[in-house]
Amino acid sequence: MYRRYHLHIDSAPDVTLLPSPFLVRVSKAGLAGFLLKEFIQYRGNRTIILNRPCMYGVFSGPVGGFAPREHLCVGCLRCTTQYPEFVKILPNPARSRLGDSYFTPERVGTICYEASSGKIPVKGAGYRGQFGGEGWDGLWTDMSEIVRPTRDGIHGREFISTVIDIGTKPPCLALTEQHLSGEPGQVFSIPTPVLFDVPPASLLTDTVVKTLTSAAQAIETLAVLPIGVLRKAALSGRHIVPLITRAEARAIEDLRFEPAMLELAEWDQTLLERVQRQFPRSVVCLRMELPSTATLLRAVDSGVRVFHLLANYHGRGSDGRFVIDLFREAHKALVAKRCRDEVTILGGGGIIAAEHVPKAIICGCDGVSLDTPLFVALQAQFVGETVSRDASSFKLPSGLAVDWGVQRITNLMASWRDQLLEVMGAMGLREVRRMRGEIGRAMFQKELEEEAFSEIAGYGS
Repeated sequence: MYRRYHLHIDSAPDVTLLPSPFLVRVSKAGLAGFLLKEFIQYRGNRTIILNRPCMYGVFSGPVGGFAPREHLCVGCLRCTTQYPEFVKILPNPARSRLGDSYFTPERVGTICYEASSGKIPVKGAGYRGQFGGEGWDGLWTDMSEIVRPTRDGIHGREFISTVIDIGTKPPCLALTEQHLSGEPGQVFSIPTPVLFDVPPASLLTDTVVKTLTSAAQAIETLAVLPIGVLRKAALSGRHIVPLITRAEARAIEDLRFEPAMLELAEWDQTLLERVQRQFPRSVVCLRMELPSTATLLRAVDSGVRVFHLLANYHGRGSDGRFVIDLFREAHKALVAKRCRDEVTILGGGGIIAAEHVPKAIICGCDGVSLDTPLFVALQAQFVGETVSRDASSFKLPSGLAVDWGVQRITNLMASWRDQLLEVMGAMGLREVRRMRGEIGRAMFQKELEEEAFSEIAGYGS
């Protein structure tokens, strides 16, 4: 029976409160003098004297401005503009220490809000950041104004599909009078274009593993985990993707379930054939570090049709290029080889915001894998710069509960899916599969600037 996909959101408050973005400094002597002045001026009218200048409630505590509630401050600066003689708003140094140079404190705050509420973060003052920049900020989605039929996907009046297909797809179907001839291919679908990647060693605890697998099962997506971890934790289910290295080839014989997909940690023809013999009905995926176009094409010639292409946690390949260029390069190589529709590309690395999911798909991915956003949703703290997948370290809060973690990740995915629906509705797309490689609905800042300014003397110098 048809069942409309839905994620159940529920409140999952932070177990560790984030430092407030701003420090509110009020001179007690200056405030007391101001209140005394108003008491005399307005003849003791309490309604006027106790009126607070902050609509967000920073000065609405029991003693008002003598003990401001800093966690409510949004930095509008109305108070310090109106009363500069005794109110100052300062950035909080503790807040600036969250995350790292790539996963900025603002991103951490956004992820925690989405994970705690399941809602889309909206600022009444609108977007106050830059309208271009490096990395993902250099790609803009093209919002057409003639798309009214699909603008209401998030509200349920129009249906927009986020289902993606993973597997081996035939180049064409051969039909006879009685039946379909040829191999139909091995394909399965997941209702959202997001799966969970392997946590670093510092987070491969029993609690985190159980949280990720339980969340993947609830969301109906996939969680990639080392096969050794699966054996130790005695986990099973089609939502789990065993990650197999050449040294662990014999471990596949001990798997007591048939996974929907298995992932090879490296290219090895013998390992590929062994996995295919052991699990003939499972999809086999090859994990590859970017850039890897030559290896990708060789693997395609050897029969691999599903690839998990990865950059580091900051979205950079081994040659220093950003994933936008690397995903596009892999996509174009498969298009030039005339086999793009037969192949599934899952991309990961540097995807830390909801907007990055449609941008990665536009650049050629069928789906994406998440890493650091999941850890931030579980309120893991960054230990130094988290760049390398092998060397990065995180610190989890004590007493992490599995049920709480599952709800946090579910809320995060619900918020990100709603934002994906908003982008697709504004672009006039009814299903996410049509977004793959749809460069015509994207604008690249560098290309636009070169087109506009390349003939101007001094541009680019």
